[in-house]
Amino acid sequence: MQRGRGPDRTDYMSKAPAVTDATFDSEVLKSSTPVLVDFWAEWCGPCKMISPVLEEIADEHKGKLTIAKLNVDENPDVAMRYGVMSIPTLALFIGGVEKKRLIGAMPKRNIVNELSEFIS
Repeated sequence: MQRGRGPDRTDYMSKAPAVTDATFDSEVLKSSTPVLVDFWAEWCGPCKMISPVLEEIADEHKGKLTIAKLNVDENPDVAMRYGVMSIPTLALFIGGVEKKRLIGAMPKRNIVNELSEFIS
């Protein structure tokens, strides 16, 4: 993308840690805190829209929730293992088990409401 014509990669890349096929099990499944995994891709407009919302949620629930990002184009194995067919998909893992799945971009209040029983 040309400068001045919309966001470049750093504008919409989250501060959330990236996980990969190689690190998913150790960073997500073995985490001592709940982890919300954002399955995304660079070309996905709704993924870019939801990224700042996820950063706000991560800041507001620091210590109670970790948000991690998994690029499905670069890490297809985990996406296939969990049957991720649409992006953005948000999957909440607690104790190595997927507890909740949200598909598509949605307002912050909807995400927080959906996750409230797990992060309050």
